[in-house]
Amino acid sequence: MKTVLQLLKIIAAAYILICVLLYFIQEKLIFFPEKLAADHVFVFDQPFEEIRLKTKDNTLLSGVLFKTGNAKGLIFYLHGNAGSVQSWGQVAGIYTAMQYDVFMPDYRGYGKSEGHISNEQQLYDDVQLAYDSLKNRYNEQNIIIAGYSIGTGAAAKLASVNQPRLLLLHAPYYSLTDMLHHRFRIIPSFILKYKFETNKVLPACRMPVVVFHGDQDEVIYYGSSLRLQQLFKPADTLVTLHAQGHNGISDNPQYITALQKILQPAVQ
Repeated sequence: MKTVLQLLKIIAAAYILICVLLYFIQEKLIFFPEKLAADHVFVFDQPFEEIRLKTKDNTLLSGVLFKTGNAKGLIFYLHGNAGSVQSWGQVAGIYTAMQYDVFMPDYRGYGKSEGHISNEQQLYDDVQLAYDSLKNRYNEQNIIIAGYSIGTGAAAKLASVNQPRLLLLHAPYYSLTDMLHHRFRIIPSFILKYKFETNKVLPACRMPVVVFHGDQDEVIYYGSSLRLQQLFKPADTLVTLHAQGHNGISDNPQYITALQKILQPAVQ
């Protein structure tokens, strides 16, 4: 009996230690930035402008505005948790071919952006700063907010407190808490510093919402979008991409066809 109790104590201590460790290193488990040198020179096969923004705490953020020359509007694009604009920039061509400019900001610690992500509200504030800057160039009714994977939570939050024309979510999660429960039921949700509760902000999005999700997504389970669908307004839509995994949505022919129907000319 004494041996059993000692074993249980060891297991309990190990469990607590693991939870504490996960709390302090969770940024390394959520965000996988590609860091670029401050003097890195972007090279893309279409016209672009690098935009630098300074936050209230004097952190310099970097983003790239891809230009068409005769834009119907702007896609404000929040990319996934790995890479940087250097790699994500190839996606811009899909939208510029449809006559939309595309702005992609890099989060703190990504690309040429300084600092590092330390809390959820900080990320929201940075994204809002970038959005406000772009509103000086584009009529907000011609702005479409888009997010991919980890970027969908920030995109939904941003749309909920602004008035863009449309919100596009690619492979969204219901919340990170839900993702944790789905994958690791044994880990308590209170250790999460990043909740990214898309489910709570989606009802506040007054604009139409279009969700794209592959039914073979191996990273963010497809059921996440089915749960979000229960929160939809009549104008919202779920586009299921058949046999599609987590990566490569932007290259999916079904996605391109649906996108062409959605991105009609905005009111000027």
